[in-house]
Amino acid sequence: MTQRTDTSAWPCPIAQAVDVLGDGWTLLIIREACMGVRRFDDFQRSLGIGRNILTRRLDQLVDQELLARVQYSEHPPRSEYRLTPKGRDVYPILAAMAAWKERWDPSPGGPLLLLHHQACDHDMHAEVVCSECAEPLDVRQVRARPGR
Repeated sequence: MTQRTDTSAWPCPIAQAVDVLGDGWTLLIIREACMGVRRFDDFQRSLGIGRNILTRRLDQLVDQELLARVQYSEHPPRSEYRLTPKGRDVYPILAAMAAWKERWDPSPGGPLLLLHHQACDHDMHAEVVCSECAEPLDVRQVRARPGR
């Protein structure tokens, strides 16, 4: 097993986010949670992930406060996993990843997944825009500078 580099203390918000979200299983678990999966066996069945790996990832997501463990049965004791506000904020990242994949490597026959925005009642794709002028971000027009 390859050991990941701990980037949590790096002075870069992207490196710090990668430390939390940079594992493929983590993103897929959050994707499933966004689609309504809450119970361990349902995560395991939908992803085909090993139970030991799923246990570790779910524990990490609870520790990072992306998921909350909520007991739904006392006898026997059973819990489910619910997205927290912090966890729900990962969804735009997943939607942007899906849009990027379909733009640069379109699926034959059309998109594998359609996202429907209920507020405007349209199918849509994610687009990251400037918070000030709403123009799409272009790496050639953005400069990073220290924040502190």
